[in-house]
Amino acid sequence: MSGYLARRLLVSIPTLLGMSILIFVLLRLAPGNIADFIFQSAGYVDPRAKAQLEKELGLDKPLVVQYWNWLRDTFQGNLGKSYFFDRPAWEIIKPRIPVTLQLAIMSMIIAIVIAIPSGIISAVRQDTPLDYALRVFSIAGLSIPAFWFGLLIILILVQVGQLPEMLYVSPFEDFGANMKQFIFPALAVGYRSSALIMRITRSSMLEVMREDYIRTAWAKGLRERVVIYRHALRNALLPVVTVIGIEFAFLIGGLVVTEQVFNLPGVARYLVDAIRQRDYPIVQSLVMFIATVVVLANLVVDILYGWLDPRVRYQ
Repeated sequence: MSGYLARRLLVSIPTLLGMSILIFVLLRLAPGNIADFIFQSAGYVDPRAKAQLEKELGLDKPLVVQYWNWLRDTFQGNLGKSYFFDRPAWEIIKPRIPVTLQLAIMSMIIAIVIAIPSGIISAVRQDTPLDYALRVFSIAGLSIPAFWFGLLIILILVQVGQLPEMLYVSPFEDFGANMKQFIFPALAVGYRSSALIMRITRSSMLEVMREDYIRTAWAKGLRERVVIYRHALRNALLPVVTVIGIEFAFLIGGLVVTEQVFNLPGVARYLVDAIRQRDYPIVQSLVMFIATVVVLANLVVDILYGWLDPRVRYQ
């Protein structure tokens, strides 16, 4: 298992390096920079002052030099200084990372709690009224955007007079208020993710339930719970784990609208502002953070693969 983990970790390094090059080049290919943004906001453009500002920010240097300086500083723990706020980038993004991570983790927990039992029940009770009801439930989840479901939740909470305050509260200040503030956006996002995971769980379980070894288990007179949870579920979880990993990675970068709707000061929401302002140090740091989470999520999926199916470790 240690060799398997080492290989997966080594693959992650060139992946992150490639992502850093892609992020850096694509950001520079976008028209305009922070100097353009500042002078356009002021209503006039002084070419000499603009050139001076670009020189101070290092934007006049070749791309290779800029990339090397950024990579070197990042490895040394220096994420640079925000062009727009003139403050260290880490000071700006540090308080936002826990907000997005908490929302993504709570959403995924809700999705898994809903999806896997529902998918198993739907497969075991195939073509019954319960199966049809759960399939309608999952299709509705795939059809409804998370932000629209979030707005619907807010409307219902307003109607019943239970809408929590829309100002962020740290869990270290008031854990109860923090949970009350996060549970509704997590439900809005988790419902959509649960729909996809449930459908994958159902189809995977149906495929496994038709295998010969499952028929043998039934023929031996084993109890339903033993056949489903001990023999079928573990083998059916491989594609489910893949989808959970992809969904979690998607959540980190895809919470922009949900954070906006529920007024949560997270990473995804702030990333949009930073891109519009061409604040390169902030954008590069946030996108690299998202890329790192995606790589780590895939690493966890690979580890779970090896745990669920030992044959994977020896390939």
